[in-house]
Amino acid sequence: MRLPVRICLLGLTLLAFLTLQTGSYAQDIRPIIDEFAAAKSFKKVEAVIDKLAAAGDPAAAVSLRALSEGRLKFKKNDGSVFITIEDAGEFALQDPLTGNAVPTDGATAKDFKKVKVKNSIRRKIAAVLSGMTLQAKDKSQRLAGAETIFNTSDVSALPALEAAIDKETDDDVKQAFLDAQASAILASKREVSEKLAAVARIEARGDRASLALLSKFLASSEGELATRISGAIEGIESVQALWANAQNIWYGISLGSVLLLAAIGLAITFGVMGVINMAHGEMVMLGAYTTFTVQQAFSLYFPALMPFALLFALPAAFLVSGLVGLIMERGLISRLYGRPLETLLATWGVSLILQQTVRTIFGATNREVSNPSWMSGAFELGQISITWNRLWIVVFALAVFAALYFIINRTSLGLDMRAVTQNRRMAGAMGIRTSWVDAMTFALGSGIAGIAGVALSQIGNVSPNLGQSYIIDSFLVVVFGGVGNLWGTLVGAMSLGILNKFMEPYAGAVLGKVIILVLIILFIQKRPRGLFALKGRAVEQ
Repeated sequence: MRLPVRICLLGLTLLAFLTLQTGSYAQDIRPIIDEFAAAKSFKKVEAVIDKLAAAGDPAAAVSLRALSEGRLKFKKNDGSVFITIEDAGEFALQDPLTGNAVPTDGATAKDFKKVKVKNSIRRKIAAVLSGMTLQAKDKSQRLAGAETIFNTSDVSALPALEAAIDKETDDDVKQAFLDAQASAILASKREVSEKLAAVARIEARGDRASLALLSKFLASSEGELATRISGAIEGIESVQALWANAQNIWYGISLGSVLLLAAIGLAITFGVMGVINMAHGEMVMLGAYTTFTVQQAFSLYFPALMPFALLFALPAAFLVSGLVGLIMERGLISRLYGRPLETLLATWGVSLILQQTVRTIFGATNREVSNPSWMSGAFELGQISITWNRLWIVVFALAVFAALYFIINRTSLGLDMRAVTQNRRMAGAMGIRTSWVDAMTFALGSGIAGIAGVALSQIGNVSPNLGQSYIIDSFLVVVFGGVGNLWGTLVGAMSLGILNKFMEPYAGAVLGKVIILVLIILFIQKRPRGLFALKGRAVEQ
């Protein structure tokens, strides 16, 4: 029995040793904090602050912030230091190291005296706290501290920055520290040569914050320094113009991917069947509402699987929109082939019916579809801000394009579709059931439109009028790229998306679309079949 007891004692001893070692870092500075009770002058208070800064323990931040706020006090009878809280006549105490509540033991506010503090000491505390942030273990905290100093040009943080630069091993953080140092040097009284080097450093960074910082110092500078700052501002503005163009290109690609999803289903139905389907936008709307319904069902019955609800909404939206498209083709459109005007009017009527049906079921108000965690937030690529939901939609649009390209070029259904597109009569004479191809093509195009609705639900609210916002643009993409040509649809969608985003800053959203419409009309006058015209005997007639 003695051996297990000895093992237990050994384990307890080791545990106690580790506990003491873990807590020792914080305990080392408690005697320094207690020195505030004996600091009878501002100079002695500053000396204690210097000791805490030299200790470098982040735990000192609690008491330093309390000192800056005038809440660090000591007991008159024994000199013990606490953080006091006085609110609505109530009095409470906190530990100066941890900030945890401690019992008052009957003490009142009259039993405590405030540690002396003034504005110069508060500025000193701010500099010390900045230095402690620069030495934090968490990389993000160090970067945040450097960014704060860069934006404020805090001269008092220079000593802490220079010490942190020497100790820093992470390259990204070190570069941020050097940028912050350059900002602080510009605000300091150092030599002009150092300030010129600082301007070069800030110019190399080249972002909007750098431009704002240099613009702030330009008014108070003169001589060689003012000339250098002025040149740096011009250089940054040139770089910013390039990044702005890159941002517009990204916005255009993002819009183009949405147009691609909305138009690609229309491209194959229009190309194979020659049907102007004015209800195509409502297929997109049905896909969006299917996503909303699936998400609501998951929130009620499978809350743990909510992050994956969107993955289940994709096939559901494809099936719902595809089934509605199949019913519409078999029940209405198949009886109107060869009569394009009547087909256009009939599908427009169907679009109104579908909109009103959705209003009756879901109401006229917008519905919000939440983004899963893996589609939320954004990241920076250089100076371009990219949101995850837009990036995923671009990837998804390209995946849908690749899947549809495979179906058309590598499956029997795709072979039949291409045969019917090029020469319907010859395809029928060869034994292809053209009516079946029409039905499957229309269902496939409608199903893809439903998938587009899933994507659109992630970048805006879902409403009965959702499809109307994209139907005109979808037709423009199909006509511009070439009727029935997938590559033409891809190029057309991306071209119109990018052109839209470059036109909007100068002409506005509405006038920009009018200009693009006029340009496409002029283009069609020269190339009636679009960018990539289909080839075939029937097509060429």
